[in-house]
Amino acid sequence: MRYGEKEIEEFDIDAPENWWPNEHKKNYRIDIELPEFMCRCPRSGYPDFATIRLSYVPDERVIELKALKLYINSFMNRYISHENAANEIYDTLYTRLQPRWMKLTADFNPRGNVHTVIEIDSEKA
Repeated sequence: MRYGEKEIEEFDIDAPENWWPNEHKKNYRIDIELPEFMCRCPRSGYPDFATIRLSYVPDERVIELKALKLYINSFMNRYISHENAANEIYDTLYTRLQPRWMKLTADFNPRGNVHTVIEIDSEKA
């Protein structure tokens, strides 16, 4: 196993070093784009690719960016639907960050003539 695969396989989203204190009390927005998301179709096993866009207004904490990358990469060999992947990512991050506001968009590449975009917004959810 290569070092990157090992790091992804052993990654623990709950490790304390993945979360930093937010040192700024004002409202500010963080926008992050992760254009290389991959998971596997739970029926066929074919790979599904997406761009994940995360926007949030932090409260007490922020996520360390390498931790976010490893968390997103941990989906690459999982058999999970588009909807379940987007909701799991949103729920995991929202629960741990407890932001003032958060929006997650999962924009899946077309496959079989179907293009899926899933948006979850804490103001609308």
